[in-house]
Amino acid sequence: MSFDLRFTKGQGTGNDFVLFSDAEGENELTPTQIAAVCDRRFGVGADGVIRAVRSANLDAGASALAEDPQAAWFMDYWNADGTVSEMCGNGIRVFAKYLLDQGFAELHAGASIAIGTRAGVRRVTRTKGGFEADLGRWRLAGGEPLVRAKQLPVARPGLGIDVGNPHVVVALADDEELDGLDLAYQPILDPVPQAGANVEFVVPADPLVEEGVGRIRMRVHERGSGETLSCGTGAVASALAVRHWAGASAPSDWRVQVPGGVLGVRMFAADDGEHVALSGPAELVFDGVLTLA
Repeated sequence: MSFDLRFTKGQGTGNDFVLFSDAEGENELTPTQIAAVCDRRFGVGADGVIRAVRSANLDAGASALAEDPQAAWFMDYWNADGTVSEMCGNGIRVFAKYLLDQGFAELHAGASIAIGTRAGVRRVTRTKGGFEADLGRWRLAGGEPLVRAKQLPVARPGLGIDVGNPHVVVALADDEELDGLDLAYQPILDPVPQAGANVEFVVPADPLVEEGVGRIRMRVHERGSGETLSCGTGAVASALAVRHWAGASAPSDWRVQVPGGVLGVRMFAADDGEHVALSGPAELVFDGVLTLA
């Protein structure tokens, strides 16, 4: 038996998603269906699927409402291979844009909306050039595993960083090393993180800091999706890692160049510790209907 999925295709710096609304939480897709939707040859094609569900109608949304009663909507995010993910930095901006487009929420410039995720409630603010998402507190996590990647001659140490989902950031020597990576193959981590990790490879710009803003280039292999044109939480983790390596004099504002564009990262003090925010564009590309088995 088949059914029609009414969806919207969206993207943020080339990180693309299939979004659909299921306010009552009655139409959860299976991992096989999600993988079929994300297939770039036989489906719509995307790095992940996002379902818009009212938090009150989803078990995972109960904790979001307990944390912040204003988190009326939950971002139910799944990777391209059908595995569930805690958070997505580009995805949450596109999700906010989708909520506004569908009339599910109103958000004037400078105002923010609370959105439930499996990593907790995140607030997204509308800006002149798109949206900024407060990704909350971050932490060093996962140690310093060795990372092997295709076309990287020698294994390099990475830095484990958690920004609601797990990352390992690897510093490379120059643009030539970064461009030469073959990220169609999944990097190998030693030791292997229990929940896996997104792996980012970064190169600092020269100079690293210009007019008080740090600058880096990044490529990423996302857990469950492969290499993508952009990873929002990966950009955040990369900026945090480079600042950590650079020392106390490093700035708190960063520009991260990814294959799909440029993202802004900002670290700032909050009542519960240092938070990190991600800013960038969000675009809805087209609407469609897909028949799923």
